[in-house]
Amino acid sequence: MKKATLKTISDESGFSITTVSRALAGYADVNERTRQLIIDIADRLGYQPNLTARHLRSKHTNTLGMVIPLTAYYSDQFFMTLLSGVGQQAARFGYDLLLSAQMRGEEEISAYRRMVDGSRVDGMVLARVRQRDARLDYLKGSARPYVVFGHADEDDYPYIDVDGKTGIRQMVHHFAAYGHRRIALIAAPDDLAFAPLRLAGYWAALDDLGLPRDPRLVVTGDLSADSGAAAVTQLLGQPDPPTAILACNDQMALGAMAAITARGLRVGDDVAVAGFDDIPAAANASPPLTTIRQPIFEIGQSLAQTLIGLIRGEAVHDLHVLLDPELVIRASSGKPRAG
Repeated sequence: MKKATLKTISDESGFSITTVSRALAGYADVNERTRQLIIDIADRLGYQPNLTARHLRSKHTNTLGMVIPLTAYYSDQFFMTLLSGVGQQAARFGYDLLLSAQMRGEEEISAYRRMVDGSRVDGMVLARVRQRDARLDYLKGSARPYVVFGHADEDDYPYIDVDGKTGIRQMVHHFAAYGHRRIALIAAPDDLAFAPLRLAGYWAALDDLGLPRDPRLVVTGDLSADSGAAAVTQLLGQPDPPTAILACNDQMALGAMAAITARGLRVGDDVAVAGFDDIPAAANASPPLTTIRQPIFEIGQSLAQTLIGLIRGEAVHDLHVLLDPELVIRASSGKPRAG
């Protein structure tokens, strides 16, 4: 059988070779119905593009890059959901996703250099940005486009984020409306950009409600379930323990719930618990976890679409996107307390 070419697909579909080429490359100026028709014909004919030749001509790889932490986060549903969103949208526009998992430090930066300086990718997605982030400094100095999930107030770079300060504030108000006055926070590591924003939301909510700021009610975890469990041991061991615990991510909240149950207490009835993210495990926990929802999969899609627009030199109208948080109330909140 003769090898299918762009001309073959053009003859079969009735569209010009230019339209066929742009449809298969995922360009936005080809309408979706035409694109799908051309893709269906290409699939039926067994068309395989000569990617090497295309890349040499265009100096593009049609590949997006991501480097994620090689730690407990690697199995974290947060990153798996984010990767699914980025990968799906990349594929829709004809891009591949090059993924590397590295420990923090020089090896992590080396992975960025291999991808970017080695011209292996057209652009990078950076997730869970840190304060004084060497990865971000490197990307700012490179010639490749990039986009970030997360932001720090003082920085100016392309990002998509959820308003964590407002989200935490909403959650503290929710617990207060249920009658809680001793509300604890399992904070995120200080070096993460979102950590001070969420902590500020916690303090602001206490001030709103006229509740005292008690530093003993703030314990820092490392975003893992184990650290959430360890925080519960510290918090519930106090002479006047909290009746509600809010964690800065769902993994720590799930660990906190397990530790509360192990102590013979009931999540919701004895100690209310909430998280942040709404990973898939949150709704399936026992009891289901109250949380602040980040649309992680959809954010992944938006990150990929924004990055592809920057790569192609298209007009991207909003490079600083701050989404409103969504409070999701489930059984781990318990019921309003009498009095």
